[in-house]
Formats: sequence, structure tokens, C-alpha cells
Amino acid sequence: MFGKRYIQNARRPEGIGGSILLSRMNVGHHAALAAWGLGFLPAAEGEVLDAGCGGGANVKRLLSLFPGSRVTGLDYSPVGVAKTARLNRKAIRAGRCEAVCGDAAAMPFADGRFSAVTAFETVYFWQPVRRAFAEVFRVLAPGGCFLVCNETDVPGAGRSSLIEGMTVYTAGELRALLEEAGFSAAEEHRAEGKGWVCLTARKEKQR
Repeated sequence: MFGKRYIQNARRPEGIGGSILLSRMNVGHHAALAAWGLGFLPAAEGEVLDAGCGGGANVKRLLSLFPGSRVTGLDYSPVGVAKTARLNRKAIRAGRCEAVCGDAAAMPFADGRFSAVTAFETVYFWQPVRRAFAEVFRVLAPGGCFLVCNETDVPGAGRSSLIEGMTVYTAGELRALLEEAGFSAAEEHRAEGKGWVCLTARKEKQR
């Protein structure tokens, strides 16, 4: 049984406990969830952002999935950023990857920089969530895709009620947040029998 202090690392990993949690989230069912979700991400060229990159496993997956792209991982946990940098050090040395410490609600990136943005099991913790979704819209290039992939969309599921600052959004709530931020063509995907949910949405091209 994990202690309450350890579980709180899900929000912002810190110290040894945070490092252990990030290592666990890089494998197991989290890896399976990410692989499933990435199947709904259209081909991306140029630059890709993994917002809330945690331990960096999904940054590595994106680098492999899009060998011609440059991938940036963003996380507000210094422990997560350091772990992402270590895991993807070869790609960083090759100039294909960057690990950045920052807040999803105030991203340190130029408008329209990324052709795709992903968010795996992280929007639960984005505050204020509307501002964070607006920031994704801002840094996404016209025609780009935003992918949100969560383990559940059932409020209070699992240990979520024990984690301070964690909000589990229903698929309907996520769709509303996407539309409010300016996204269109939102599509919902579910993994039968698992409870996983993935939403993709587009930033329309300028006419």
C-alpha cells in the first residue's frame, strides 16, 4: 500500500519518491495506454510537444514515431524534466529533442510553433485548466492536432480521490474545454473494457 505522501507525487513528482513514481509510469499499463493513444495521432511534421511529459517515455515514443520531427517535453516538475533529459539524451545531443521546465498554463513557446501537442494522463493537474487549453491552442500551428489521453474519465475512480489537486474530467467536459479553447473536429476514442479515453481535436487552418 503506497503512502499518502508518495501518491501526491502524481501531481508534481519530487525527490526520490517522485523519481520512483515516474519510473513506474514509464512502463506497465501506462506504456500500453500511451501506445494505444498514439494510434489516433495523425502524422506530424516539424515540431511536436508532449505537455506534462513526466518521465519522458512518451517523448521517446514520439521521437520513434516521427523520425523526421523534433520533440519537446514540457513539465513543471524539475525531477520529471531531468528524467526526460536522461532518457532522451541521445536525441538531445542530436538536436532532435529538448526537455523544458514550465507550466502548461504559461508555456514558454512562440505562437504556432508545434504541429502536434500531446497530453498523456496530465490534464488532471492543469490549473487553471481553461488557460492551459488556451495555451495549447496558442502554441499549436493552424491545422495541428491536440491529443488528450487519460486512464479514466470517471470522477473519483481509483486513487484519484486521494490525490490533492487532481480533477478527473469526463469526456464531455474535455470536449467542452476543447471547444471553448477554439478547437474543432473533436473525436472521442475508447478502449473497450479498459476505461481509457482519448480525444483528438484540430486547430483550424486560417482561411
